[in-house]
Amino acid sequence: MAAVLSPADVKRARRPASARHAAVLVGAAALVVASVVCGLALGSIRIPIADVWASLLGRSDTEAWQIVWNLRLPRVLTGLMVGGALGLSGALLQGVFRNPLADPGIIGVSSGGGIAAVAIMILFPAQIALLPAAAFIGALAASAVIYGLAWKGGASPVRLILAGVAVNSLLGAAMSALMILNSEKVQSVLPWMSGSLNGRSWPHADALLPYALAGLAAALLLIKPANLLALGDDAAKLLGVRVELYRLIIVGVAAFLAGAAISQAGMVGFVGLVVPHIVRMLVGSDYRVLMPASALGGAALVTLADTAARTLFDPIEFPVGILLALLGAPFFLYLLRKGAKR
Repeated sequence: MAAVLSPADVKRARRPASARHAAVLVGAAALVVASVVCGLALGSIRIPIADVWASLLGRSDTEAWQIVWNLRLPRVLTGLMVGGALGLSGALLQGVFRNPLADPGIIGVSSGGGIAAVAIMILFPAQIALLPAAAFIGALAASAVIYGLAWKGGASPVRLILAGVAVNSLLGAAMSALMILNSEKVQSVLPWMSGSLNGRSWPHADALLPYALAGLAAALLLIKPANLLALGDDAAKLLGVRVELYRLIIVGVAAFLAGAAISQAGMVGFVGLVVPHIVRMLVGSDYRVLMPASALGGAALVTLADTAARTLFDPIEFPVGILLALLGAPFFLYLLRKGAKR
């Protein structure tokens, strides 16, 4: 005998997913606000929230105003943009590769930007202003190489992942060789290699802002094709999508975002892996929600991790990249175990 559903059960069954999506977006936005408050209030000198708010509203000569405006606010804003860019980059790559393990740091995109940035810092230190552009060009070049190696009448997600892992190993070895051959200049590069927001000020935030805005706008324009590509190549082609063209564009935008982020924060990893995967478990694979939620989640994660790194280990400035690796590596292993069981 078939079970009879009560009116309440029918209502719950028909409840639109938009309510859950809205709740996730509101929660992510609240988490970003909380991360900003923590980033401005906590540190070697703790500032009451009332003083933080007063400092944001008006200029004064107090110590709290100096700390908030000249030290913590530009660092927090840089962390928000870095985390948002990496979260978006990971969401795009996981969608186009249809693989939850895709991440800018794992498949070679970050390494491409990294070796370009290291070359600027070691070989051409006078051209340090070109660091964001060099990181983007390096990330884009690495993406092009990966795409070329994976091409065989088309670039399947599996071949892209395998080619990316191989290119990542090669570029990592090249970075190590570059540093060994210029060992007298390595000391200035090591904090960047670890991923750090230490010393980030208004010039860093100003330099990153146009790249972050351009990458965000490009990512939002790709929501529809990303949703269609997630259905699979055959289904997307039937719906009129030029699969290889849009896959190449999405990889290029992801490289742009990753290159912009690492140019200012160094080799910060696992954000693009952890955040989009968690968001996808909460809201599914609809990029209309997945993209903004991943950007907000990445921004909050990097900002909170940086605040913890400089607060819990005071007076040592612990690199945020190391702390995120300590958190992200176990999550990565969990994904591998989960995938193996599946």
